[in-house]
Amino acid sequence: MQLGILTAPFADTPLEGVADYAASAGFHALEIACWPAAGGEKRRYAGTAHLPIEDMTPARGGEIMGMLAAKGLTVSGLGYYPNPLHADAAHREAVIAHLNRVITAAGMMGVKVVNTFLGGDRTLTVDQNWTRATEIFAPIVAHAQANGVTLAFENCPMIFSHDEWPGGHNIAYSPIVWRRIFETWGDAVGMNYDPSHLVWQMIDAARFVREFGPRMVHVHAKDLMIDRDGLYDHGILSAGMGWQVPRMPGLGEVDWPGFFAGLYRAGYDGPVIIEHEDRDFEGSDDKVKRGFALARDILSPFIK
Repeated sequence: MQLGILTAPFADTPLEGVADYAASAGFHALEIACWPAAGGEKRRYAGTAHLPIEDMTPARGGEIMGMLAAKGLTVSGLGYYPNPLHADAAHREAVIAHLNRVITAAGMMGVKVVNTFLGGDRTLTVDQNWTRATEIFAPIVAHAQANGVTLAFENCPMIFSHDEWPGGHNIAYSPIVWRRIFETWGDAVGMNYDPSHLVWQMIDAARFVREFGPRMVHVHAKDLMIDRDGLYDHGILSAGMGWQVPRMPGLGEVDWPGFFAGLYRAGYDGPVIIEHEDRDFEGSDDKVKRGFALARDILSPFIK
């Protein structure tokens, strides 16, 4: 395993500067945030563009990979997390076009994994969304295969605010949907597993890893705290809003020894990438780095 970070919190720092920090802090891998250079994504910890996706060439990709290798860093994957099943057709077309460009860039760079969301229209049922997903993603998955890339979906429901309620912006959050994903696309796709999203859904994490561990090609390390007063006030029908609190690893309710025990038993030996969404460690680069350092010290004893 290799411990690393998702570069998204360092939106104003060029990739080489992020790499210098990561290497000096004892990390060994980067998941590189790859939103469009023109910006436009306003969601927290989204919109960061650390690669010239629109202008990528094999030569430029080779230079970037060489720069990172010289600092002792590998690339766990390229990360772009939009909503390809958005209700607005123009929005869907724009994000799918960029997702395909990210996949092409990954192929040029020799990066084997592109992390993204399956997406979802919050006003449709899961089954209605799934029908749309099978149509939309068939050519995307084929494009990934042609570029030697595994498309990895994250298991995040994407329901943090009222514009995402009631159905969320990503239907790939439950075992029943994940079974459909692998039955449909097999080894052409994989899972980018984040344990924090199981906590508030009351999904058995150990059982989840037993079932899907062999399908995990990338792992995020993020914790989650349930605000019991918020849960009391809002109830479970709020779907987590007002009581699910993202935290740095070690500050929430994820069982980290159990998490790693499950991964090792499943044979997972890939990257473990810390995803930073903790409001207690944001507002400045120094605070973000302090959060990453805390997470590093919690997780590194488990990574050999």
